[in-house]
Amino acid sequence: MTDNQLERLRQVMAQLRADCPWDAEQTHESLLNHLIEEACEVVDAVEAGTDDDLREELGDVLLQVYFHAQIATEEGRFTLDDVAATVSDKLVRRHPHVFGDEQVPADMWANWEQRKAAEKGRRSALDGIAESMSAIARAHKVVSRSRSHGVPVELPSEPIDEETVGEQILALVARAQASGIDADAATRKALRRLESTVQAAER
Repeated sequence: MTDNQLERLRQVMAQLRADCPWDAEQTHESLLNHLIEEACEVVDAVEAGTDDDLREELGDVLLQVYFHAQIATEEGRFTLDDVAATVSDKLVRRHPHVFGDEQVPADMWANWEQRKAAEKGRRSALDGIAESMSAIARAHKVVSRSRSHGVPVELPSEPIDEETVGEQILALVARAQASGIDADAATRKALRRLESTVQAAER
């Protein structure tokens, strides 16, 4: 996509907000389900779709970015250029081994997390993890953050392959259902216990 096409999309979005009754009444809140759905469709396209599918679904996610930015522009909060500048500045700032003279860090992920925590003044490895993530996605993030921040908690680390992970998770869900247990709720409860353990270990 060229810069001209990006500008065209911005203009199309602005006109939709002005002239389409449905688009005009949307808010950041009303668009959230659309954003989540479009992101999920990108996942589907990556895992089982064609290049045409992926191109289309990435376009739908890009539309959501332009939509939210247009609403913010109309409200006098920030513009699409502000969004692009913010992410560009962040990428440059967090990659001094690319845009500066620092050496490439041995642990790229841990280095990223440490810089992010310092920038945002975070005190806990768990600060900033989205509450709206699914239980498994949030659990992955909590474990990853705990490890990258060096929090002294006991976490299993025995090697396992992807197929086994999937099969064992499905087996646990099936056993939970047969026992009248909500597997998602049980995971959230276990995750809250882990989060409490991590926070206690950080003190």
